[in-house]
Amino acid sequence: MSADSTTTRTKTKVKKIMPQPEAAAAPAAAPATATVNQPAAQPESPLPAVTQVNKSAARPNPARGPFPDLSIRFSGIELKNPVIAASGTFGYGIEFEDIVSLEKLGGFVSKGLSRETMPGNPPPRIFETAAGMLNSIGLQNIGARAFVEEKLPLLRKKKDVVVICNVFGYTRQDYEAVIRILNEGEGIVAYELNVSCPNTSHGGITFGSDPVLLEEVVVSAKNAAGPRPIIVKLSPNVTSIPRMAHAAENAGADAISLVNTFVAMAIDAESRKPRISNIIAGLSGPAIKPIALRMVYEAAHAVDIPVIGLGGISTAEDVIEFMLAGAAAVQVGTANYWDPCATEKIVEGVRAWCIEHRVERITDLIGGLET
Repeated sequence: MSADSTTTRTKTKVKKIMPQPEAAAAPAAAPATATVNQPAAQPESPLPAVTQVNKSAARPNPARGPFPDLSIRFSGIELKNPVIAASGTFGYGIEFEDIVSLEKLGGFVSKGLSRETMPGNPPPRIFETAAGMLNSIGLQNIGARAFVEEKLPLLRKKKDVVVICNVFGYTRQDYEAVIRILNEGEGIVAYELNVSCPNTSHGGITFGSDPVLLEEVVVSAKNAAGPRPIIVKLSPNVTSIPRMAHAAENAGADAISLVNTFVAMAIDAESRKPRISNIIAGLSGPAIKPIALRMVYEAAHAVDIPVIGLGGISTAEDVIEFMLAGAAAVQVGTANYWDPCATEKIVEGVRAWCIEHRVERITDLIGGLET
């Protein structure tokens, strides 16, 4: 991990910035030429006195830069704020340009990209659940080559947009091939590995559920990626998140992101048929947030590489909670389905939260949970 002073290690416990008591502001003197009518004395109120807040304390100090400072830097990745749109919920980014100001986000992760075009699973493949959503899209995508030739040039025309490409495959060679294709394109900041795919050369065991297979695919991806950082997106469907986080770190991952969706299903009692054509699907949304938060906390205390938290984030307060648990940044996914502008609104919400709580630098919150 870089020794850069702006880089934050997720294990580091930081001291929270707490609001300081202020002296009440003196009343402004009336202009000399004005006649001031004194109001009649009012009876004493039974309610407690209201403390006047000196709002100037929350104003930017030009000498100290923008306030609050929401910028994040880790593993050679620079984000203007910690909010990233998650893979699979934001298309290839360019589709959202008329709805969201891409340059206002910390960044976005593309749909998962494979060697060849994939049509995905037949419908129905999305089903709304209580406080969540089931999906089994089947990793439908245009393929890495089409992304480089068709989507990336459009994204490059946008200024100050951080593009992270999600990569998947069914063998180590698949991951290597996709990354080498993407290496030909300019403007990609990092790669995120989806390791929740079955390894067809090892009986269908998912890469992310076996530490040995995980290490092997990360090493292969690192060798192919060159200078571009590798973020490993961990599956929650394992017995030990710290163990898998360690495996990714040992293999050379620059950062990890978690959690991916939880394996789940839904049944229509009337028809006695599954709600999803693939039967098994992935559960996401606010329903999984408490579990995701716990896993991010465990991972952040198990490794020295940065952790990106995701799982049910839909408000600014959710972002703060994940950062206090140890996340250096977060990803917003399912919220984009019910509100395509969710990411941009959350960024503004985080800024407002920091101003209200007088947090000058968002990085001061990372790992700041007080126990």
